[in-house]
Amino acid sequence: MTTTEPSRLSFTDVEVEYRSRGRGRVRAVAGVSLEVSPGQIVGLVGESGCGKSSLARVAVGLSAPSAGTVRYAGRPVTPLGWRPRSGAEVALQMVFQNPYASLNPRRTIGSQLLDGVPAAVTGAARRARVNELLERVAMPASAAQRYPHQFSGGQRQRLAIARALAPEPRMIIADEPVTALDASSQAQVVNLLVGLVRDLDMGMLFISHDLALVHEIADVTAVMYLGRIVEAAPTRELWREPRHPYTRALIDAVPQIGPTPRLPAILAGEVPDPANAPTGCRFRPRCPHAFAPCGEQPPTVELDGRSVACWLTDSATAPTVARSL
Repeated sequence: MTTTEPSRLSFTDVEVEYRSRGRGRVRAVAGVSLEVSPGQIVGLVGESGCGKSSLARVAVGLSAPSAGTVRYAGRPVTPLGWRPRSGAEVALQMVFQNPYASLNPRRTIGSQLLDGVPAAVTGAARRARVNELLERVAMPASAAQRYPHQFSGGQRQRLAIARALAPEPRMIIADEPVTALDASSQAQVVNLLVGLVRDLDMGMLFISHDLALVHEIADVTAVMYLGRIVEAAPTRELWREPRHPYTRALIDAVPQIGPTPRLPAILAGEVPDPANAPTGCRFRPRCPHAFAPCGEQPPTVELDGRSVACWLTDSATAPTVARSL
């Protein structure tokens, strides 16, 4: 989609650190720059523990970045406090991973949806707005009088999406929104989210460890490893020609069904503890193509509309064996 509107959500050199008495300083996000444009779905993928959820929390102001800036519609996102959010930032909403925990079990669905309806909507229009939200997520109007425990997991997640839509958002952060659901519910929720983005011209940052799912829905895919973005590109191009060894490993781990089926390849090793991250390229201890320069942090190189943080993109230093990536 072509538009002159500025990016609705942007991260610039964002870092997130936590302090633990037993582990010391944990750098969960180590300098991420990323953009989500209007009408665009950006998929953020990576193994568990790479910092995706920490970045999501910073994106909506649930926590403050240790360094860098997060901007929504050109303005810095204010970390949540006791005061209500500004009208502009209310349009930045989040769908959480666990629908069993994100809805208040003691309140009816209707009352929770009304929390997000703008105060300017009054009287009978508020009830009509609740019915409209339920209809948009394919739930009956009678759901407004019921409680979360009376619904299945997939239904709860659709209701959580309805609540996120109540303040008429222009940007959705979806943090592993289907992980806790069965396969049929996953398909329903994903189709719903994609349809909403296209129909309402919203932006969406879709966070998942499932690269195959992101391949089907995302316009752009960013691959995250141990707090850093190692590759970002238009999804089809990234899938067709991955430039970073970690991206290739994630794609190879997806089973291929077709005339020549292929079993998934297992990436050796585990994601290191971010409290003791490797020096240089953080993927180096698990990379089959690691060579001497990988002991230093690679620069992010822009190549043909994509960004890659890997020494293999430097033809002057990359070993011949690795240039087939």
